[in-house]
This record gives sequence, structure tokens and C-alpha cells, in this order.
Amino acid sequence: MDIQLDPARDDLPLMANTSHILVKHYVLDLDVDFESQVIEGTIVLFLEDGNRFKKQNSSIKEACQSESNKACKFGMPEPCHIPVTNARTFSSEMEYSDFAICSKGEKDTSDKDGNHDNQEHASGISSSKYCCDTGNHGSEDFLLVLDCCDLSVLKVEEVDVAAVPGLEKFTRSPELTVVSEEFRNQIVRELVTLPANRWREQLDYYACCSQAPGCGDLLFDTDTWSLQIRKTGAQTATDFPHAIRIWYKTKPEGRSVTWTSDQSGRPCVYTVGSPINNRALFPCQEPPVAMSTWQATVRAAASFVVLMSGENSAKPTQLWEGCSSWYYYVTMPMPASTFTIAVGCWTEMKMETCSSNDLATEGPFSPSEADFRHVGVCSHTEYPCRFQNASATTQEIIPHRVFAPVCLTGACQETLLRLIPPCLSAAHSVLGTHPFSRLDVLIVPANFPSLGMASSFLTSVCQSQNELTCRPFSKASLFKFACPSRPSKDKTGHTSDSGASVIKHGLNLEKIFMQVHYLKGYFLLRFLAKRLGDETYFSFLRKFVHTFHGQLILSQDFLQMLLENIPEEKRLELSVENIYQDWLESSGIPKPLQRERRSGAECGLARQVRAEVTKWIRVNRRPRKRKRREKEEVFEKLLPDQLVLLLEHLLEQKTLSPRTLQSLQRTYHLQDQDAEVRHRWCELIVKHKFTKAYKSVERFLQEDQAMGVYLYGELMVSEDARQQQLARRCFEWTKEQMDRSSAQVVAEMLF
Repeated sequence: MDIQLDPARDDLPLMANTSHILVKHYVLDLDVDFESQVIEGTIVLFLEDGNRFKKQNSSIKEACQSESNKACKFGMPEPCHIPVTNARTFSSEMEYSDFAICSKGEKDTSDKDGNHDNQEHASGISSSKYCCDTGNHGSEDFLLVLDCCDLSVLKVEEVDVAAVPGLEKFTRSPELTVVSEEFRNQIVRELVTLPANRWREQLDYYACCSQAPGCGDLLFDTDTWSLQIRKTGAQTATDFPHAIRIWYKTKPEGRSVTWTSDQSGRPCVYTVGSPINNRALFPCQEPPVAMSTWQATVRAAASFVVLMSGENSAKPTQLWEGCSSWYYYVTMPMPASTFTIAVGCWTEMKMETCSSNDLATEGPFSPSEADFRHVGVCSHTEYPCRFQNASATTQEIIPHRVFAPVCLTGACQETLLRLIPPCLSAAHSVLGTHPFSRLDVLIVPANFPSLGMASSFLTSVCQSQNELTCRPFSKASLFKFACPSRPSKDKTGHTSDSGASVIKHGLNLEKIFMQVHYLKGYFLLRFLAKRLGDETYFSFLRKFVHTFHGQLILSQDFLQMLLENIPEEKRLELSVENIYQDWLESSGIPKPLQRERRSGAECGLARQVRAEVTKWIRVNRRPRKRKRREKEEVFEKLLPDQLVLLLEHLLEQKTLSPRTLQSLQRTYHLQDQDAEVRHRWCELIVKHKFTKAYKSVERFLQEDQAMGVYLYGELMVSEDARQQQLARRCFEWTKEQMDRSSAQVVAEMLF
């Protein structure tokens, strides 16, 4: 590879040679073992060589513009049942006659133990023993490079898709009568390009092909960041096998998933949105340009629930006593980084009065929907798109489920279950058609490294924060604007000739905890909405979603389209360059926000908070012994957002007495508020060394680990021996359960 990495800069390499060959579909067949903390099985990759997909990509818009609406409309995906089988029962030594074709209702009854237990080193080859080229020039063998890390690859083989009855119809060339590499590749080329209205048939064929026997081992090698595969004599991507099976297993220390316990003490495992994405879960192509579909069969003990970012609401299928199988699929091409899995003893939460399915109804058209119900042709790669389905465009609340440990049943019924339907309805009213057909929401354990993570079809929410919102802006937030949030502009997406690239500072652990991009992004959107007016701004958002859904976009695409679609009189000297300079390339508070703050514009809720702050300052200045006739302060009831702003204002005070802090805690029941409020309360406790409330700090560090990292820093910066002892004690209690990145950052603070 010609990528030069600077370890000191924490750059993250993307090694896949996506310019030469692309994965179009993944079929995963996995077993989850909590005792060994390993996920093991096979993944079958269906590939398309570069010459073909480059031609397709270059003509996609022209094709869509010339096609009629009828040609671009197709049936929507519905739950598709694929029989539960075990691909590991087939090997390259099997004869075609030994291959049992899968069909609906059939199950594989062959040996479940597999036959690759001792092949961990059988098929590998040292990179020093051969020289290969990742391109299609020269005389060396073509090399398929996949992003891979923290995986044990056991075997790689070519899949004999020609052994699947019925697939021979996909070979257009009459002269291809003998089973050959070209014959098999022709089958895969036709399979991956089936029209979207045949998506169900396509999934069935993928499943059958994934269980076909192998027809030859492939040479492979692994290094820190990649898996490299070659076939002797295959000198170009066109000649390379287009269907390959990889036998592998994850490692307990792999960085793509976390093995931990939930709030009820039961074991669970889930993807964590790691900086390395999913390359330690399965070999894949990480660059976003590698858009693919997938289907997965996952087996686990019957007491576990398997959730994935799939289109279907999967239900368990019992294989044998004590073991269940779950099947998910996706027909919308997406980057591999969007693949999400969570396995645990989750309980589906339901409203006492009605189920989530009762809420998933289709409402009538409202006048505002005229803005976003376009009949035009979509510009993305063909797939079963909801934007071309009349019933989907009117569906305000999509089907949704909520999963959590059973101990959180009450909290879910009180808040989250009631919150989701109006949130989905509001999203539909603002942005139009929901791009995904359903939604699962999972309450993840306390050691989840962030407050939440949204993926297609599956959203993880930290217990600390059931509602991800931006809090009011105050002076205490200024430090978060201390560094610029600079995009790469026209260099975004720059790659080598093979498609490999690097993400600058992608492995920098501190990036996980930076808030600048969220805060600046929020205030930029707020600034644009205020400048343009709600009607113009939201009309643009609807048009933007409908124009670019299902496609990869850059920030400049958003800004350019915004400026092109607003009247000249409303642009008010806005330009892409001005926005970049003020908001993205400059550190500190953006100039528009500075002007707004100087103008003194403040909403009624903020003015109410300022009045309460004045009262608390008066209380703090009073002597311990007061005159009997002195009037007691009467404090107003405040919303959670107002409480956050109140505490941030009080953090600016040089001293607050223990008596004031105790009264503050008692007045607002701060120990019972949400995590955002309690975090500010803990900051006050630390700043003023309010020892009576140190238990609140300990509780926060244990139960709200995603936000606790900042608090560890406050405790250590104080240089107070008792506070530093508290920090080290809490870290000892939680370090084994903490997210690895968070634990490393905290350890660097403490020791």
C-alpha cells in the first residue's frame, strides 16, 4: 500500500481497495458465545469488479432521468423468511451431490460442529513469500484487500455458486457451458444487479449461494489493519472469484464490540460505534463509498434477544433446546459502518394501554405534505425505496419497539414509550417520508461510551439520557468552542488509486469526548433557520432529504443546495465560503453568535432563569444569622433545561456556601433530576468541595459513565487530596466494566 501513516497523529487507515472491486452484499452466519466472549462463523462476500460498477455509477443519474416513474417504483420490502441453516457444514472437499439446496421450510440437518476447528493456520500465507499488486496491471496476482482488525481468520475459500440449481439462467453467454471461473462470476454479476422489484428472490438466492460448497481454498494474509486475499493466476479484479467465504472468529478484546453486563447484571454484547467501526466484527470494506446490502443469521442461547439494524422485526426460531436463531436483512445499500448488533437478555417494553404496533398507523395527507410528496424519480442506486411508495409517504409513525433490561420497565413506561410516537410524528411533519420502515430502540448499559448512537433501524440510548437534545447556550459552554471544526472541503474523500485512504486523527481517543462539532453544528442550523425564517428553512430541509436520500453527501452539498434554493433577498450576503470561515475554520465562538449575545436577545425562559440566579446570589450573601423580619426568597419551579442554565450561571460564582448548596439541592431535588442536571450539580459539588454531597458524585461516576469522563477531569484538576482519592476509588470500582477508550482516557488523567 502507498498509504503513509503517522502513528503519533493517531490516523485511522482505510485499507480496502474499493477502486478495483466492491462488495455488493454480505451474508453472515454467526454464533454468539458468552462464555468465551467470541462471535464465530462465516461471512460470504458477493463482489463486483471495478470496470462494471464505475460504468454503473457514471450513468446512474442519466438512467434515472430517462426512466419512467413506473420503472422506478417497486414493491416495498416485507418480512422475508430465510431458512435457518449453518453454512459451516459445507467444505471445499464436498462433492456437488452432497449439497442440499435451501428452500423455504427446509432446515439443514447435517453435523452442527463444522469441520474447521483446527484450521486456524492452514490456509494462511506469509506476505513475505509473495509479492502481489492490488490493481490490475503487471504480472502479479490481483489482491483483494479488506479492512480487518482484531479477528482470527481461519480459512478463505471460493464459493461454487454454480452448484445452486436454477442459477444457470443468469449466464447470458451460450458458450459458457463448462463450469469455470468466468461462469461463476457471470452468475454473481447477474445476481447482484437484479432489479429492485425482485429483492425477495435476490435474498433467497444469496442465502442459497452462501451455503453452496467451496471450490478451492484462497491464499490470505493479515496484518494490523487488513485482510489480503488472492487466487493464484487471477491477475485482475475481473478474474478474481466474485463469491468468497471467510471463516473467522472475533477476539474478546476486539474493539468493535463490548462484552459487558446490563443494568440487571445479565451478560450482553453490542457494537459501540468504535473509531475502527465494524472491522473487528467482520472483514469488510470500511470506506463509505462501499455501499452494500446484507443479511445475517445469528444464533445464541434461547434466553437472549438478538437485535440488529435490519429492515425486518425478527422473531426467534428455536433450533434445538436452549438455542435460538435470529434472521435480519437490509435491501437498502449502506456503508458497512452502519451495521449494528446487540445481544442480551433484553425485554420488549410495551405501553400498558396499547402496543407500539397500534401506534404505527398511516394518517391522511395534510396540506404541508404537498411540499415533500414528490413523484419524481429517485437519484440513488436502485433499491426498494419508501419515497416511491404512496402508503409509506403518509406513514407518520412507523412501527417501533423498545428493548431494555427488565429492571427499567417502569422508567421506560413513564417516559420513553410515550415520547417515541410524537417524536416520529414530528420528524415526519418536518422532513417527510421516513427513510426506514421501522425502528428498534435499545436502552444500553451504563458503560456505553456516549449518550446514544443512531443507526439505521436500531437506535441505542444511554440510560443517562433518553432524550438527545442540545441544551441552552451559556458562558459555561464557551470553552467547547476552543478549537475549529474544519472539514476537508474539496479534499474530503481523497483516496489513493486503489481506493485506500486515512482518517486523520481517527484513533485519537479524546475525539470521542469533544463536543465542538455537535455544538457548532446545532448553532449553525439554528442560525440559518433564524436568518431564513422557519418556512423557507424547513421547506429546504424537506427538499434536501428527498433529493439526497439513499446517497452519500458532504457538508458542502448541503450548504450549496441551501443557497441555491432560497430567494436572493433572503441570502443576506451568505455564501459557502463565509459560512466555512465563520463557523468551521475559526476557533472560538462564531461571529454571528457573538453579535447575537451582544444584542442581549433572550427568551422568556432564560429571563426567568436570570431572575432565579439573582435570588440565589442574594441568599448566598446573607449572613448565617438573619434578622427575623427578613423576607424568605420564593423560588419558581424550573424546567430541566432551565435548571441546567441556572446551575451553569451559578458555576460562574466564585464561592457558594455549604448552606446555599444544601438549600439548592433541597429546593430542586437535584439528586433526582436527569443526567444533564446532575452533571452540573456534581460540578458545583466539586468546585466548592461540598463534602456532604460527595455520594452524588460517586453515584454519577458509576451510573453515568458516558458523561463521567469530564467529571474525573474536574476532580483531578482541583488538586484536592480527598477529591482525587474519590476519583481513583470510583475508577477502581468501574474500570473493568468501562468502555476501553473511556477507561484509557481516565487512567491517563488519574495516574
